Amino acid sequence: MKISLTNKFAQEEMQANLALMQVIDPELNVNIVDLGLVYGVDFRDPQTITVTMTLSTPHCPMGDAIEQGVINVLHEAFPDREAKIKLVWEPEWSLDNISEAGREQLGL
Repeated sequence: MKISLTNKFAQEEMQANLALMQVIDPELNVNIVDLGLVYGVDFRDPQTITVTMTLSTPHCPMGDAIEQGVINVLHEAFPDREAKIKLVWEPEWSLDNISEAGREQLGL
């Protein structure tokens, strides 16, 4: 997830990014940010945080657990906002999405 420092929500996006790094994909044992599953976090609605993300496959067996993890960490970091997930399949996730830190953790 790219964060533009000129965005008026940059501080919130950085805080959300750190929170989302606590959500670990149980199958790969790497956080969802380093896996490149998180495409963006939207703070424009003052009552809601919307996370645009994907899963490694549409039928990911751990998808529900990952989504619940996202809701939990964002509720903890931003207790006055409701966290919503916008699950998308385009762009399709690939190994190219994985960060350098994620690649090291996976031994790639």
